Amino acid sequence: MPDIHEMETYIRRKFAEHVGLPESDLFGEDLTLAALITRSERMTNSVDLMEAFARTSNGLRKDFGLRVRLPALSLDTPISRVLEVFLQEAQAQQGRAA
Repeated sequence: MPDIHEMETYIRRKFAEHVGLPESDLFGEDLTLAALITRSERMTNSVDLMEAFARTSNGLRKDFGLRVRLPALSLDTPISRVLEVFLQEAQAQQGRAA
């Protein structure tokens, strides 16, 4: 199982790939989900955002065997909070698997 740093790096990289923005822009500016949709050329609405979350979660399942489900998040949620929720859910899954 990956440690917390490896998992954070993985989630950052995969999510940035799926939304089509550089990690530095996405996490460096701590964009809200609404700002992320506006800046990404791949996103037109919140459905696209949900697909990016789902693809990132699927990657965690395939690569680490973790089933992560995110709660509903409002569009004013900063990406740092989304990352925090991802990590909490992934750690909870690791705990259940151990």
